[in-house]
Amino acid sequence: MKAYLLYRHRQDFDDGAIVETVIWKLPGPIKGSGHTYKYRLFYGYPGQRIVGYDNERGKGDHRHYRGKETSYHFIDPEKLLDDFIVDIEAERKLK
Repeated sequence: MKAYLLYRHRQDFDDGAIVETVIWKLPGPIKGSGHTYKYRLFYGYPGQRIVGYDNERGKGDHRHYRGKETSYHFIDPEKLLDDFIVDIEAERKLK
């Protein structure tokens, strides 16, 4: 099995904010993750990440939120997207 793109989405908001999500299904786990997904989720402005989730090789699953990085317990792509959307909605309400 080869890697295949599971989900890709981009949304541009009128205030200049951007949401970009990319999730791949891999034939096996990458170093640092115990699952077979590779993902990169971004919310912020050009040059400014406010919310991000990714599983960079060797670092494993983690979340970026307002400049702080914490580990993230990955369950499945649906839960990942739900958690990301909750964070974005919280940030958008602060505006």
